[in-house]
Amino acid sequence: MDGSRTTARWLVWPAPEALTRVGVPRGRLVIDGLLLTAISSWIVASAYLSGAFPGWYGILPPLGLALCVAAVVAYHATTVAHQLSRSLGLLALVATVGLGAHAAGAHVSATLVWIVVSVTAMERLPLLVALATVLVLAGGFVDADETGVLGAGVTTAAVLLTGYSLRLDAQARSAGFRLLAHERAAREAEAASAALAERARIAREIHDVLAHSLSAQLVHLEAARLQLEAGARREDVLERVAAARSMAREGLAETRHALSALRGDMVPVEDYLRELARGDRAEVEVTGERRPLKAEASQAVRRVAQEALTNVRKHAPGARTRLRLAYETGEIALEIRDTGAAGNDGAAGGNDGAGLSGSGSGYGLLGMRERAELLGGTLEAGPEGEGFAVRLRVPA
Repeated sequence: MDGSRTTARWLVWPAPEALTRVGVPRGRLVIDGLLLTAISSWIVASAYLSGAFPGWYGILPPLGLALCVAAVVAYHATTVAHQLSRSLGLLALVATVGLGAHAAGAHVSATLVWIVVSVTAMERLPLLVALATVLVLAGGFVDADETGVLGAGVTTAAVLLTGYSLRLDAQARSAGFRLLAHERAAREAEAASAALAERARIAREIHDVLAHSLSAQLVHLEAARLQLEAGARREDVLERVAAARSMAREGLAETRHALSALRGDMVPVEDYLRELARGDRAEVEVTGERRPLKAEASQAVRRVAQEALTNVRKHAPGARTRLRLAYETGEIALEIRDTGAAGNDGAAGGNDGAGLSGSGSGYGLLGMRERAELLGGTLEAGPEGEGFAVRLRVPA
């Protein structure tokens, strides 16, 4: 298995980003252009200085150079497309031009052409193919170098190091591009996740408000229906209808308030609690240094307070209720405690803890507990003394 992976690695093309010039600094492009111009000039000048192209043969060096440039440009395109046979054919064409220069006696020009072929092969071809290409051209280095095998060995080693260094540089640039693409994809995924979480939060807020309001309306309307069937007095039926209408008005106001809160346009939570408690003549105590709260934490406090007071009205009418809001280090705590009502053990929740299961909607404080846990907090509710207590803690 490891052997097959190693072989596959030697046959893999460089990454697509490494085979293009995208992201290469402008200064590097200028330097590369100047270097290629210098090498091209060196090749042509060496051909003329060798004396191998007298008279009308003097047109051959620039024509050969133009052919090599066209072949190298096409070679860049075929390597980007991972066309191995065409890429090798183009390199073979350039190497043949070098072979012609060598046969004519322009040994320096031939060596420079073969060096260009070897370096570009090491930079852009699969590594095993590139090494084979350099090995084939090493024979030409031996034949063209006056120092023989020693000079050819130095030239071959320099070609391998230069080409492989350029390959590693391109691969590093490619890795940077891939990392940037992954970071961009991660940010997009994070933004999409945040949008989904925000939609879920909005849905939860609207659900809480409507479930609370509509369930209360349903109770009053059902009572009015039963009274009508029992032949109750008109005033009693109208009282129930008026109560349902009041609940509808409050639900509409709460929905608008929730939407304003989700937009960040909300009154401070302690002011909201005082306004909420005023209708139930409940006491409100605020301790700690006040500070702005995140929308999620603020809404959790508001919904729990609303649900708890509703349960007090339902299960312990007439009970004295006290709300205590505490700004603590790293979190905010809310406690709603009632004294219970005569003949009702465990005022807000009853003996069976019904206050946790709902306020007519089947949601109630159980939903508030889930909300608190989603925020990394806790909600506890249960009988305490003759009454009932609800305690919420959320990070803030």
